[in-house]
Amino acid sequence: MTPYNMQIRNFGMRAGRWVTLCLMLLLSVACTTNPVTGERELNLVGEQQELAMGEQYYGSYRQQQGGDYIVDEDLTRYVQSVGQRLVAVSDRPLPYEFHIVNDSTPNAWALPGGKIALHRGLLLALQNEAELAAVLAHEIVHAAARHSAQSMQRDMLLQGAVFATGVALADSKYQQVGALGANLGANLTRFHFSRDAERESDEYGIRYMVRAGYDPQAAVSLQETFVKLKNNQDTNWLEGLFASHPPSEERVQNNRQLVQTLGNPGGKLGEAEYQRATAHLRKTQPAYQLYDQATAALRTEQTAQALSLVNQALQIEPQEALFHGLRGHIRHLQGKNDAAMTNLNRAITINPDYFGFYVVRGLLQQKRDNRIAAQRDLQASADLLPTPEALFGLGELAQAAGNRKVAIEYFGQVSQSQSELAKSAGERLARLDLARRPERFLSARVTVNQQQQVLIKIQNTSAVSVHQVQVVLAEKTRSGVQTHERLRLSRPLAPGAEVVLRSSTTVSDPAVLRRLIAQVVQAQVLD
Repeated sequence: MTPYNMQIRNFGMRAGRWVTLCLMLLLSVACTTNPVTGERELNLVGEQQELAMGEQYYGSYRQQQGGDYIVDEDLTRYVQSVGQRLVAVSDRPLPYEFHIVNDSTPNAWALPGGKIALHRGLLLALQNEAELAAVLAHEIVHAAARHSAQSMQRDMLLQGAVFATGVALADSKYQQVGALGANLGANLTRFHFSRDAERESDEYGIRYMVRAGYDPQAAVSLQETFVKLKNNQDTNWLEGLFASHPPSEERVQNNRQLVQTLGNPGGKLGEAEYQRATAHLRKTQPAYQLYDQATAALRTEQTAQALSLVNQALQIEPQEALFHGLRGHIRHLQGKNDAAMTNLNRAITINPDYFGFYVVRGLLQQKRDNRIAAQRDLQASADLLPTPEALFGLGELAQAAGNRKVAIEYFGQVSQSQSELAKSAGERLARLDLARRPERFLSARVTVNQQQQVLIKIQNTSAVSVHQVQVVLAEKTRSGVQTHERLRLSRPLAPGAEVVLRSSTTVSDPAVLRRLIAQVVQAQVLD
């Protein structure tokens, strides 16, 4: 092992010990009592952070999944009243909120700070108010017992491990593999509660039901129904509630045993009340089934079939904005822009708080060269949910208006997304900014070969081919930065391509090598 590699290894070991010491210190001082279970636990995410995250993401998560169901406001008030009845007997005061998401997938979820949502599809699967209370109580416990915060803490600890691993593997071809594996584990914990968290939410949710006067047997029968649906491999359920709240016979037995321990206290079932509250939703369910079929048809470009299906849905429920919005989108795709505008205007009149209607109308206004109207609609859409489509459109409008700085900002955001527009945005961004700031689009890294000759690895991270590339090799000294040489690349460099330039500089001292830096100082887009 060379002295240089030995220094890296020793530094990695010291850094790993330092991270471990910091984590041990956190574990010793950042403990608190769980407000639900009464147990001592690690607390790295404070309540103010929980509240802030819930406020920040609650609206956008609902937007992503269909927006709020507003056709029957009485139903929303009913769900909220059941939720607040349970909140009144919970163990932790939070600014709880309850909304119905306008989506057919049977699902329910809770964000930090008491932000809870039920999907329209789940309400259709419940039989009585006690079953609704069982679902809501379960989600309330997730929020009250800080289960989301606990998942985030696991992420934070894993990120600490990533740091230590990354340093220890410095200058190793396995460095990225180590970081990727740890980050993957962190991402998996972000979307699924642990078995212990699910068990706690079942147990204390039943206790909340009893305190609020509901029959806890509904939690047992509901879990039994979930197990049957899981065993039947119902795709809608597997992709919805069961993805984050997997049912099991163990959970059924645990619930049944707890009810017996509590003495089978009985309580309110509320079947008649629930049936009255959900009557309109059940009556119009066929319309939403037609809508879901229409969206599926549109994904396979069967626009005529999609239009026929959504027209049938509107005959059943003319007050659903999603139906008008989808009809407008289909007619826009068919080139019937006047009809599309009428449908989109109607959708926004019914529900002015859903991003999807604005983005389609904004793109239609942009196509008609109504720039002020397009800007207004696309900005309204981005304020509700910053989608790549809205941001790309805003970037185009800014570029057309000569506002280069704003256009760069929008295209930069879209280029980092996983959308189909990412490549186009990256090309726009490079054409606007690469000549001014080539170092942001071409990376340069210093290394050395066995002959101690300094090499510069240049990679084109942009979405366009470049040429006329020049890079400077310099050294950081106490008095400033001293340039050693300027190198030119004689051939174009394709997107993602990498090239190695050999400098005339040689170095044998690892300390000098660490002071060497390389930066691309000139490049042009190759048209």
